[in-house]
Amino acid sequence: MSGDWTVKRALEVQIGRDAVMVTIQGWVRTRRVSKNVGFLALNDGSCLDHLQVVCDKDNPSYNLLAEIHTGASVQVHGELQQSMGKGQAVEMLAHSIELVGASDAERYPLQKKGHTLEYLREIAHLRPRTNTFGAVFRLKNLISRAIHHYLQEQDFIWVHTPILTASDCEGAGEMFSVSTTSMKSLHKNPKKLEELAERPYFGSEAYLTVSGQLEAEAVALSHKKSYTFGPTFRAENSNTARHLSEFWMVEPELAFADYHDSMRCGDELFRAVVSHCLAFGRKDIAFLDKIYKNQTLEELEHFLATPTEKISYTEAIEILKQSGRSFEYSVDWGMDLQTEHERYLCETHVKGPVWVYDYPKDIKAFYMYLNEDQKTVRGTDLLVPRIGEICGGSQREDRLDVLEARMQECGVDKAHLDWYLDLRRYGTVPHAGFGVGLERLVMWITGMSNIRDAIFAPRAPRLLDF
Repeated sequence: MSGDWTVKRALEVQIGRDAVMVTIQGWVRTRRVSKNVGFLALNDGSCLDHLQVVCDKDNPSYNLLAEIHTGASVQVHGELQQSMGKGQAVEMLAHSIELVGASDAERYPLQKKGHTLEYLREIAHLRPRTNTFGAVFRLKNLISRAIHHYLQEQDFIWVHTPILTASDCEGAGEMFSVSTTSMKSLHKNPKKLEELAERPYFGSEAYLTVSGQLEAEAVALSHKKSYTFGPTFRAENSNTARHLSEFWMVEPELAFADYHDSMRCGDELFRAVVSHCLAFGRKDIAFLDKIYKNQTLEELEHFLATPTEKISYTEAIEILKQSGRSFEYSVDWGMDLQTEHERYLCETHVKGPVWVYDYPKDIKAFYMYLNEDQKTVRGTDLLVPRIGEICGGSQREDRLDVLEARMQECGVDKAHLDWYLDLRRYGTVPHAGFGVGLERLVMWITGMSNIRDAIFAPRAPRLLDF
């Protein structure tokens, strides 16, 4: 048996009587050479563990080991055998080693020592080679795979919604403008600004999308179920551990549904994702748990074993007022819940994830269904420990007159959203949906405390590296 193998597959193989010949490509984590034998610890990102490569002094490749240092890429052809050492069941006896890409041992930024997460953010192009970020990115891949699998199994249509848009879905005005002319060019020739205003490229101002929800609604109102899964952008000047300027969103939409159906779908989706990660990424979660001591594994298992609670916003305010806790932000009905409030509700009061629903209309978007009390909307947030809000949704306003009144009340320009109003004019139905920030979901499942460690190259104010 021969061919190209991953380290993961090599470590999982059952050694029998016949030799298992394999070819492995990867990067050297450590190298150790004695007079009689050399050892390489090889990793290709397929799993947490390294494959130990053994090279005897009689092997023609033995002398090449002096040129192989940490960080180098190699291709090794050899035989898998039971390991004679501790810590691994299988090792590889090299028949030949090829140095594919050399690495300067003295300058390589990932030396064999502990590195802080802050330092690793400065070398985001190399941090995937560490155990921590190898685990994070494998789990992020599992999360994405599980999301697609669940939604596809539930007959959702995946919609590729526009990144360039003329409208602000959230109505908050925190959008990035898009132009064909650079700021540097405008400084050199101020008249270009007038030309852009008179003849914009798209015929109107253009922005990077904050959400694909409105477009996903249009498809749900023809296919019953749809979802987006793509990048979104927010121009809010937030330098927190929970905010990015560019992040990925999953936004399912359900027609002929209310916000209870939406919460039920969201709960099922989260449980499917957690189950998938525990089934295929438990070792990575356990490793991160051990390093960062977040008890994530226990928390996720508890989530699967416990029904998710639901409380109204009004109940949440009363719980916070009666908690006896001194919060930095005061607690009053009508205020937006802050992270400290969200974490108290799920970590102390519920001791697990909790849905909060029926928020005051004044702090929520124009498209949320207005309740009979005229004060609240059918908005929903899922709060989880350590993170706070991880998922936000609502029943969408399907009554044309109410939606138009809410748009006017919220100062939303109807000029670019007449097509959205058409969805209420022609065959409107009750419908609902929610959005999940992928990187916050990654934070919850991996236990990482900063969202900048849940994405390859974080984008935030004054941060555009890599």
